[in-house]
Amino acid sequence: MTLPQGSDAILERLMTLHPKVIDLTLDRVHRLLAALDHPERRLPPVIHIAGTNGKGSTQAMIRAGLEAGGDRVHAYTSPHLARFHERIRLAGELISEPSLTALLDECAAANGGEGITFFEITTCAAFLAFARTPAEWTLLEVGLGGRLDATNVVDKPALTIITPVSIDHQQYLGETLPEIAGEKAGILKRGVPCVVGPQTPEGLAVIEARAARLGVPLFAYGQHWQAWEERGRLIYQDENGLLDLPLPNLPGPHQIQNAGAAVAALRLLGRDETACEAAVSRAVWPARMQRLRRGPLVDLAPQVELWLDGGHNPAGGVAVAATLARMPARPTWLICGMLNTKDVRGYMRPLSPHVTRLYAVSIPGEANTLPADTTRDAARDAGMAAEAAPSVAAALAAIAAEQPDARVLICGSLYLAGQVLKENG
Repeated sequence: MTLPQGSDAILERLMTLHPKVIDLTLDRVHRLLAALDHPERRLPPVIHIAGTNGKGSTQAMIRAGLEAGGDRVHAYTSPHLARFHERIRLAGELISEPSLTALLDECAAANGGEGITFFEITTCAAFLAFARTPAEWTLLEVGLGGRLDATNVVDKPALTIITPVSIDHQQYLGETLPEIAGEKAGILKRGVPCVVGPQTPEGLAVIEARAARLGVPLFAYGQHWQAWEERGRLIYQDENGLLDLPLPNLPGPHQIQNAGAAVAALRLLGRDETACEAAVSRAVWPARMQRLRRGPLVDLAPQVELWLDGGHNPAGGVAVAATLARMPARPTWLICGMLNTKDVRGYMRPLSPHVTRLYAVSIPGEANTLPADTTRDAARDAGMAAEAAPSVAAALAAIAAEQPDARVLICGSLYLAGQVLKENG
């Protein structure tokens, strides 16, 4: 067996430094950042993004808008899909293998074998990379929650953003929506403006209460800005006027509000209409209703219209269902794999009316995968015709044999999406 080399070998070692994958606290992060001489204090201006859904898409749009004006932009996101390097983008480019290896080695040495989670130590590595590479902006996506997330160590960001908050990760963030919204609102900093995407009334009340305590100027959807689709265009309006923009190139009606939040952020940063148009028309974000047009999986079923989406909670199911409802009529099949920590039936129920049949799969190499049979049974409970399959490729071949011109959506988990992108080259 060939042992992993370079960053892969170091990343495997870093996974052994703490018995838990997730253990929300900032103590270990502060300790390691101090040992690294506080790179979090030397970052280019930070835009910090929390929320349940839409964080990655919103970040991608903001990055596209800033880069259109010539700015260099760092970006941090998680989880990765195919390679860890996707998490750290330095001045517009994914971090190189030599740079990542050196940074991870340096952070492991500074940590001195102390207990720390994988996400915490790799976030510190990202901060170190960002502090050493010139750029105009740093975009930080929260990993989980906000208040105790490893990214929440920047005392004075330039701007914060809270995308829609819904029920997810209850075992870490609380059972109720107000509790979860409170964790997300933990990224608010005294006096720092915050763009707020569409929220439920109870979620918005929690965010507004914390903002009032900290003197945070809120720019909330429905109060200070709005975005909607009209005649095939995205219309954005705030107190400074109205913009008539192209529809987002990221598919799905939910991307209208993500684009609105990105435009609101760019307007607060003083960017012009050109930047706002670039944000909605140039953003790229894999595994968010991504059409797969080439690769081994596509070759396996050449007449199938193949899509990939990493949404995995009930709100994600609603968003995908709304997207499917707007697509041209075509028999739609799902290939679905999910984690055992997710509300599987809640994800599937909104999809049921749009689906011909579902093939359930286990997620390869993922310890927390739901067995395919369990996912199949959940789909049946949600009202779908469903079968289990041994793999994505086997499911796709079965669909192509029965209905060669089908639309097929591979969905249910970012971890499954990552495996699919690897398998498809």
